[in-house]
Amino acid sequence: MQCIYCGYFDSKVLDSRPVDDGKSIRRRRECLQCGKRFTTYERVEETPLIVVKNDNRRELFDPNKILNGLIKACDKRKVPIRVLEQIVDDIERELRNNLEREVYSKEIGELVMKHLREVDQVAYVRFASVYRNFEDISTFAKEIKALQQEVKTHKE
Repeated sequence: MQCIYCGYFDSKVLDSRPVDDGKSIRRRRECLQCGKRFTTYERVEETPLIVVKNDNRRELFDPNKILNGLIKACDKRKVPIRVLEQIVDDIERELRNNLEREVYSKEIGELVMKHLREVDQVAYVRFASVYRNFEDISTFAKEIKALQQEVKTHKE
């Protein structure tokens, strides 16, 4: 690592510690030429994840969009924000583990619904109503009936 003070290309690491929940490493270094100390950060370089929208537009994956949708679906529900953040982290991990550079927005929506179904059924129906664009009350009724059947099956 090049010293920021004298430009020498060799230094020794004095201390390393994880930061950003283990996503980065902070290193304290000492230049072997001038003896001055400086800090560097090391993190994994992630390839960008591209979301293919329904109209075939492409945009960079933004986990905040998922979090905002979850917050809206869970409005006035007793779901802690840390649970929603964990869902977002889990979804991003699943998408990146697929090793695909492009992911369809439909796949993201299905993952969100899968996770929401396990956390809060009312929030799940709210999210599904927007995501699946429910047109009338009978569509709502079908989704609720399917959810009730799924819950009944799990209890047996």
